Amino acid sequence: MKLLNIAIRIKSKAPMQTLDQVMVTRVAGLDGDFRGKPGKRQVTILSQEQWDLACTEIKADLPWAFRRANLLVSGVSFNKDMVGKLIKIGHLILLITREADPCPRMDQQYPGLTQALMPNWRGGICCQVIADGRVKIGDKIKIVG
Repeated sequence: MKLLNIAIRIKSKAPMQTLDQVMVTRVAGLDGDFRGKPGKRQVTILSQEQWDLACTEIKADLPWAFRRANLLVSGVSFNKDMVGKLIKIGHLILLITREADPCPRMDQQYPGLTQALMPNWRGGICCQVIADGRVKIGDKIKIVG
């Protein structure tokens, strides 16, 4: 597994800003991201493979940031059995807490996107930060637990 991309938004409904690297902490989530307060949804992660399936279903080649997730990863397809497992990216440790349910806002970006993200956890996962760490594009990722 590998970290392909990083994005934040400074406030609700703001455009996503991509980064090459970012500090992620228990207190603030991704540095600069408005949603980073402590809790079960500090960081959202999207699988490139699952995003590709959703895009194929709606016959569109969309940028991953349309999903409005924080991290894009490759080499994994998320599912319900992963809840409670840990994701390690360098020193950063994230706890998988739940599915990241796609909201109707997805259809504002592209018609049919909400429905295409619904099956099989295609919309990604939500995580809580357990241990702080700086991450950068290209970092290797492990799922443990």
